[in-house]
Amino acid sequence: MKAKIYLLIAICTFFTGLKAVAQSPVEYMNSFSVEYQKIQQDMWDYTSSVSHGKSARKVDKRRMELIQTSNSALSKAKSAKGFEGSTEFKDSVVEYLRIVNIVLKEDYAKIVDMEEIAENSYDAMEAYMTARDQASDKLADASVMINRVQRRFAEAHDVKIIESSSELDKKMEVAGDVYEHYNKVYLIFFKSFKQEAYLLDAIARKDLSAIEQNREALIATAKEGLEKLKDVELYNADRTVVDATKKLLEFYITEGEKEIKVVSDFMLTSENFDKTKEAFDKKPEKSRTKADVDAYNKAVNDMNAGVNQYNATNNKLNADRGKLIEGWNKTAQAFTDKHVPKGK
Repeated sequence: MKAKIYLLIAICTFFTGLKAVAQSPVEYMNSFSVEYQKIQQDMWDYTSSVSHGKSARKVDKRRMELIQTSNSALSKAKSAKGFEGSTEFKDSVVEYLRIVNIVLKEDYAKIVDMEEIAENSYDAMEAYMTARDQASDKLADASVMINRVQRRFAEAHDVKIIESSSELDKKMEVAGDVYEHYNKVYLIFFKSFKQEAYLLDAIARKDLSAIEQNREALIATAKEGLEKLKDVELYNADRTVVDATKKLLEFYITEGEKEIKVVSDFMLTSENFDKTKEAFDKKPEKSRTKADVDAYNKAVNDMNAGVNQYNATNNKLNADRGKLIEGWNKTAQAFTDKHVPKGK
């Protein structure tokens, strides 16, 4: 969910020489704004740090500090009095701070834990990113709520307000749009990236059945990803991450359809060589027939040819994969660095 969050600036004109004997509506509103705006800024600083490459766990100390800050602000808001018998405005601030506190204590604590296992599977990564989105949505909803009550309070007390986006609001809105695009592309990338990892594990275990199963799954996943990329809405006409993902998915398809067959064939050749050699070695030299020798020599030649082809294919796959993954990571980093506002 995306929501525009506005800063409501209250304006009040005082007559010269008029001595206030009670708190004005503007003064009452502003008595909450310092704490409220500070919490907003601190939350932005925290989430911005995570957005620009710092893991949630590495900046968890900052989260704990924010919990203390929001606790203090919440206590102050709760102890504040209402205005002319109404506590609606005060209650909205209390509710906003309560939600911030819960998100920090519960949602982000969960996110820190989920981050540790996010890369274990596509489902874990999707759940992790969904949890982050849900936490952001809760904060956005809370901000919309408090601004709605601010407007209602101002109208009820004839306070003129100027409704405009603050610099912080603009940063939050831009970051939301950027990551809406980035997250969609990232999940498309990660699904095939993880599927290839399963394939490579099967190869390392020399499990031909698992190799074939994961090879077919990789082709299907990568083709599915290419189709999904067509429907991804670009951010600011920037297709760099989409193009980098497209290249990687095309590599996975080629790998699955062509190169992995070389790997599978080599494993079958290797198995045949081991069996032929074992049978050949078991026979006494005097008992070996010309057919035995010919079969053994053919197995040796096939093995040597297979080794050469396997090594060439494997080296090419490793080089191409490394280049594409490195390129994707650099492109993704450049994309977020370019579009997501930094810090304060």
